[in-house]
Amino acid sequence: MNMKPPLVRPRLITSFIAATLASIIAIGILAAVTELFQRSGAPMERLVAAERACVYHAYVSEREACMRQWLAAARSPSIASTERLTRLGYPR
Repeated sequence: MNMKPPLVRPRLITSFIAATLASIIAIGILAAVTELFQRSGAPMERLVAAERACVYHAYVSEREACMRQWLAAARSPSIASTERLTRLGYPR
């Protein structure tokens, strides 16, 4: 009499389907995170440029006001706003 129960091995197709599904989920998560970083990158780029343009202000309140003006001017692509960006220290 055999006292050891036989071990049940999963079928090969079941393992393959599980690995494929795990890969699809991992690629989907990676693609979603990458898309979020790329979509959020443009506003951060403008914010960093505004910080660099307003670095000469000594007080935080002046620096924040300068950054708000710079960001507002950067949103509008008109000639007048281009002149304002030049005055704020943004190179052409």
